Amino acid sequence: MPHHRHHHRLVDRLAATGSLLCAIHCALTPLLLAAVPALGMSLWFDDGVEWTLVAFVSLLGVFSLGWSYRRHRALRALGLLVPGLLALWAGLLYAPLHEAAVPHAVAMTFGGTLVGVAHVLNLRLNHGHVHDASCAH
Repeated sequence: MPHHRHHHRLVDRLAATGSLLCAIHCALTPLLLAAVPALGMSLWFDDGVEWTLVAFVSLLGVFSLGWSYRRHRALRALGLLVPGLLALWAGLLYAPLHEAAVPHAVAMTFGGTLVGVAHVLNLRLNHGHVHDASCAH
């Protein structure tokens, strides 16, 4: 396997893992809020962590899937990434959604899951790509 393909797969795997961890974080937040003070885990649920995760997931997703799109020319992964990122950013930026615990958790979990699934699909698209005369590269 060429060196650059290994990096593509590594980036997609890292991005998928990060996105799914983000979704788990968002799903567990409302459930664990009562236990946070007793467990000393308040940093994990801080807004700064959420902003950092969403920014990281966004940059990595756009970079990874944009780079891979040039190879496989399939819009399916981007079709999951874009609504996923929109849900994540809406959960952060739209005040009525951000300030309501359950709707916020639902939006963030939905968005993180879509982004994670987009990366898994992107891995499959890259893995199944056959170089032939119809390649765009």
